[in-house]
Amino acid sequence: MSTNEAGEPLVLIDRHDHTAVVTLNRPEARNAVNVALTIAIADVLDVLEADDAVWVIVITGAGDKAFCAGQDLKAVAERLPQPDDGSPRRDYGGWGGITSRRFAKPVIAAVNGFALGGGTEICLAADMIVADQHAQFGLPEVRRGIVANGGGLQRLPRRIPPSIAMELVLTGRAISAERALELGLINRVVSSGTCLEAALELAAEICEAAPLSVRYSKAIVRDSFSMGEHAATEANRELRRAVFASEDAKEGPRAFAERRPPEWKGR
Repeated sequence: MSTNEAGEPLVLIDRHDHTAVVTLNRPEARNAVNVALTIAIADVLDVLEADDAVWVIVITGAGDKAFCAGQDLKAVAERLPQPDDGSPRRDYGGWGGITSRRFAKPVIAAVNGFALGGGTEICLAADMIVADQHAQFGLPEVRRGIVANGGGLQRLPRRIPPSIAMELVLTGRAISAERALELGLINRVVSSGTCLEAALELAAEICEAAPLSVRYSKAIVRDSFSMGEHAATEANRELRRAVFASEDAKEGPRAFAERRPPEWKGR
């Protein structure tokens, strides 16, 4: 695995019961994304998505200043490696190894500092955002003569009022965590230095529910934005059948009747 300037892995993984914490570990570059970090993120997320013991993923940044400063402009000319032997191109999961993924599992961004450009786009690719009070969000690409290419231009108008999104995109202005909360961009603002703890509390609450039910519900909510309510329900018909036929679907009512906490199996 590639390492940062301190010789540490570019991405750290820490497990808390059924929650995996993924930490972008380039604090010397304010966790800006280059090719090596993209590959490291993609590799880690591939593993966690396939791990049945992981029910929720939390993404955060190393240090206390930046969640992610976006694209590493010093390395902007780098290109992701692709096979030259005619084999299929690898799908890295979009910008930063995440922005075009369709995760079945819930993803929470724990924003421990400023999240600008691609940093905001990583947040927008997550399902929920918990931020330290000193965090900032924004898409400043127009001030660099480029455009946001990690889904931010498409997702931001769906998360906040379109006219406000347009203003932020065209000015490149950053907003505070408190303003982001007012606009509905993020879920919670907490005291500086506590966003990871708050994200883990939210993840633990999600993990109290049946994991298959959580994934099905997420799929319907996600797809309803692009397909509409009826089409999203039809598109996820097979997943719904799998949920109702699962062991957890029997365990939930049984535990309720017996007045005890359910013991989820995830199957």
